[in-house]
Amino acid sequence: MKKYVVQGLAILLIALFTSLVLASEAEWENIGKENMHIESMLVEAGGPRMVYFGSRDGVFKSEDAGKNWRSVLSVRGQNRNINFILADPQNKNSLFAATGAGLYSSANQGKNWKRIFQGKNVSEDECASVLALPKAIYLGTKAGLFVSLDKGRSWHKESGQLSDSRIFSIASRPQEPEIIYVACLDGVFKTADSGKNWERIFVVKPGEDGGDREEENEDQDEEEKLSIIRYLALDPNNSDCLYSATTKGVYQSRDRGKSWVMLSDYGLLSREVKFILVTFDARILCVAKSGIFEFKYDRWYELSLRLTAGEVNFLSYDNQANIYAGCDKGLFKAKASVFNPDAGAGTLELYLKNEPKISAVQQAAIKYAEVEPEKIIRWRKQAAKKAWLPKLSADLGRNTTDLWHWETGSSAIGQSGDDLLRRGKDSLDWDVSVSWDFSELVWSDNQTSIDVRSRLTAQLRDDILDDVNKTYFERIRVKMELDNFSIEDRKKRLEKELRLEELTASLDALTGGYFSRESAKMKSVENQYAKR
Repeated sequence: MKKYVVQGLAILLIALFTSLVLASEAEWENIGKENMHIESMLVEAGGPRMVYFGSRDGVFKSEDAGKNWRSVLSVRGQNRNINFILADPQNKNSLFAATGAGLYSSANQGKNWKRIFQGKNVSEDECASVLALPKAIYLGTKAGLFVSLDKGRSWHKESGQLSDSRIFSIASRPQEPEIIYVACLDGVFKTADSGKNWERIFVVKPGEDGGDREEENEDQDEEEKLSIIRYLALDPNNSDCLYSATTKGVYQSRDRGKSWVMLSDYGLLSREVKFILVTFDARILCVAKSGIFEFKYDRWYELSLRLTAGEVNFLSYDNQANIYAGCDKGLFKAKASVFNPDAGAGTLELYLKNEPKISAVQQAAIKYAEVEPEKIIRWRKQAAKKAWLPKLSADLGRNTTDLWHWETGSSAIGQSGDDLLRRGKDSLDWDVSVSWDFSELVWSDNQTSIDVRSRLTAQLRDDILDDVNKTYFERIRVKMELDNFSIEDRKKRLEKELRLEELTASLDALTGGYFSRESAKMKSVENQYAKR
């Protein structure tokens, strides 16, 4: 019982942190053109007030932190998307724009542009990412990785698996330009010698039956539906650490890609993550199918509760810890959140009202699954008593005889059956025996069986309690998030309400319907009390 009390207190602390984080949720401000579809952005290029964003209408620039915008690049052709914007780390005046019609560059902060790469076909034309290093420019396209050693005047295509694989992102640290990471359709690749040799360091393939994939988007290409790698981010504070955004969640490596572990998906409404960002102040942010999330305290917290901008496509940040989100309906900015220890005081009790206590839900789940610790104790006592009980055996047999005799002696005249040879009658034999085996007082084979069952039962009980704890407090968190939605956020509100019902159903499944029954009783009592 003490174990459950400790678990309950630990989870209450987690829930308290949840309420504090939600209480300090930042407001989002639209700083882009109204309803502009944003594909990419660049913040802090050339100055603290300089912001660029890329859309289907070209590249736009603001020199006053988003108050005013002007178009600086328009792309011709069928595919005019601006997929990625980069400032050269060696020269902040030099910009690159990876578009659906090739790679463009500007040497004067976007005043003038020229196309420095054009593919041989539509797939090579579609550029998704670019990386500028002191000795080379790396360009990721839908049809492979291209490299220029003369600042874009000529290009060659990388060989091997990177020659025809779709490239999603390229990353490197300015301090280690010879180490480059590439996320593509075939996994994550790494070179430690500026591209002379490439090694695949991470790959996760979806199952043949598609069981590992989330719901597919009809607008996605067939290749993209099969890929599980979406984006790659390096930790600016730790040269050994990198992150991979996948359709199964976020993976982390702390040894430069030698080994990977998946971060907890607790708090994510969808594990389909398409973008990840690690800031200089050690914040880990991701764009999932359902919004923007931040990883804290071994779980994810949604930051986009008050963001009504459709689908999020890109994230960035500035040197003042502000977050920028490029969305289907514009460019949005959230000021840095201030963690206020008193912000959530007294709010937790409101959300726990009319809810069964976590300890009661735990007990109901244990009872429903029949994994109580008392059950094992009962088994051991019964096994100990077994040695005092005798073993009773009974035997019943039929004794047949082969003796024959003459039937004679009848005095009645004309009596039939006299002077006949007859067989003797059969008889029934039975016996009962009682025995004791007092050696079982010292040791019984049943004890070994009980030990095995005890370990399995304890493991099952811990798994059930873990599911109950996560589901219970996830449900409280969703209730908190619902309160933060405005009436206009109908789509997100419906998604959260559906999630709330799903979590309630999960708790009912774990407790045999106890959770809903108890909640209904508590609400009924409160209503009766209110009527008085």
